[in-house]
Amino acid sequence: MTNAFAEYTSAQLALRNGQDKPEIWVAYEGKIYDVTKSRLWRNGKHYEHWAGQDLTEELKLAPHLPTVFDKFEQVGVLKK
Repeated sequence: MTNAFAEYTSAQLALRNGQDKPEIWVAYEGKIYDVTKSRLWRNGKHYEHWAGQDLTEELKLAPHLPTVFDKFEQVGVLKK
């Protein structure tokens, strides 16, 4: 049995930026993660990265591996 996640558009994801709505979400490789509880994403910003967007390309330059998302709950998928 597979988990079915809700699909969100880029515009819907953009609203979860820590400013417009209380949720702080980011996308990576088509999956959307809730980073609201992370102290590193307070106010929707993590160093030079902003919440509410797809970070797939930006993560290539980050000092950590994609496994960093393993500790966050996946809440949806990014609609293509």
